[in-house]
Amino acid sequence: MTVIVNGEPREVPDGATVASVVAAVTQATAGVAVALNDEVVRRAEWPATPVRDADRLEVLTAVQGG
Repeated sequence: MTVIVNGEPREVPDGATVASVVAAVTQATAGVAVALNDEVVRRAEWPATPVRDADRLEVLTAVQGG
């Protein structure tokens, strides 16, 4: 199925979850936030939150700088 991740189409397997999509997008283990169809998903809910065809995900990673 195809979902939109950070504005780009991406193929993900049936049964994908927010957690599996995040793992495919970034290796960061901290400082990551996700919105699914414009709703923030709490990290504890990522493994149990399914992703469906045509869903929109925004995966944001905090970056240090100075």
